[in-house]
Amino acid sequence: MTTASILSTQETWVTEDTDENRRRKNGLNRGVSPELAENMKKGWAGTERHDLTPITQAAYTARRRAELSARFPGELLVIPAGVPKVRANDTAYPFRPTSDYVHLTGDQSPHAVLVLEPGQYGGHRAVLHTLPRSDRADGEFWLDPHGELWDGRRNSLTENERLLGLPCRDVRALPALLEAATGPVRLLRGHDPAVDAALAGLVMAAADDDLRTALAEMRLVKDEFEIADLRFACEATVRGFEDVVRALGSTAPTPERLIEGTFWTRARVEGNDVGYTSICAAGPHATTLHWVRNDGEARPGDLLLLDAGVETRNLYTADVTRTLPVDGRFTPLQREVYDAVFAAQEAGIAAVRPGAGYRDFHDAAQRVLAERLAAWGLFGRRPAAEAFGLGLHRRWTLAGTGHMLGLDVHDCARARTKTYVDGTLEAGMVLTVEPGLYFQPDDLTVPEELRGIGVRIEDDILVTADGNENLSAGLPRRADEVEDWMARLRG
Repeated sequence: MTTASILSTQETWVTEDTDENRRRKNGLNRGVSPELAENMKKGWAGTERHDLTPITQAAYTARRRAELSARFPGELLVIPAGVPKVRANDTAYPFRPTSDYVHLTGDQSPHAVLVLEPGQYGGHRAVLHTLPRSDRADGEFWLDPHGELWDGRRNSLTENERLLGLPCRDVRALPALLEAATGPVRLLRGHDPAVDAALAGLVMAAADDDLRTALAEMRLVKDEFEIADLRFACEATVRGFEDVVRALGSTAPTPERLIEGTFWTRARVEGNDVGYTSICAAGPHATTLHWVRNDGEARPGDLLLLDAGVETRNLYTADVTRTLPVDGRFTPLQREVYDAVFAAQEAGIAAVRPGAGYRDFHDAAQRVLAERLAAWGLFGRRPAAEAFGLGLHRRWTLAGTGHMLGLDVHDCARARTKTYVDGTLEAGMVLTVEPGLYFQPDDLTVPEELRGIGVRIEDDILVTADGNENLSAGLPRRADEVEDWMARLRG
């Protein structure tokens, strides 16, 4: 079913199935007899669920909507869930709704749209527009390739109202309502072409950007529900790393894709999916920060840099990295590089506390790395402080030391710089601390024995009232603890 047909008015299905959007061009069934059409209308039991209670996050999403309402009084606010994206021909990627929509509703339905209608006397009335159950009286449920007999049962509007604590309406009537809108309108644009088209000429890019920024900044500080979900994401991620260690061959190569698949299985069993494409980088692949081809092998004697996170069924994701000796033991040189990164991470984590500048943990970790690089003679005679000031250490560290974490792996990305990287840490924020050193295989400025070594250590850190908590502390970080942990898992 195309977005345009979903958001059109209710259609009456005919027995001659000629719409190319509803059947494959070379499908075997060329038409529907009147007898079959009549037969398919009858004999279906009622499946309405009457014993539903609100989802856990319903109380939290109501508070978030109230906060958004207070930011934009008197304005119509439109936040779509988005639409499935084509992977190839007539197959789509698994649907994942926009994070802002999930944050405000707790719902994960494709094509749904949250609308906050300004009230006459202030505030907003939030209404969720989504697809209802298929009507067995017409042919949509079985003739349309995205009807319920093909894609699965949908909640009824009444069921969604009970679950989400929101009035729900048929999304197919929404375009006409939007086209008739008067007054200021703000849209989270770029996620649903039909909604964008319906509001063409009624919204301004600057106003929409302000809405996007506000939604991002609302997610900077996590509430109790979000923290609990991130805690579970980290716990499940720990179990995924344990699975990988058990799968690693200590005497024979292990394909990076087997490592990827092993972790993905844990993510699908305990959560929704991985929160991002897993980085399973063995040997010199570990020097590529976003190595996601995963087409190499982890060989005994190599290091494996595994950067992976479980995304929960509520769509909050962990983001954890460990660099592991494939055969269970670091070589002396590998340990020296690893210990340098560990010392940098220790300094970075220690700098995470309420009232600290967001940049403080980055600077603390990077200064340690610059000192180690200077001690190894990589800046020549230039002292560490001078090299740090000039950014020379970045040749071998490349990235920042962390980022916000939540519904997105790089959460709150549209927040203003002054409230994010130039801002101050507050209790309830969750961020990663992930220093690394990456010596490229072809880097002639470093000793040959360092070339091809990449190390990153990453943990998910909650800012607490009196400091911080490492949500991913279930995974060891010290080199000797890593070796002992791997030995225990392998028996």
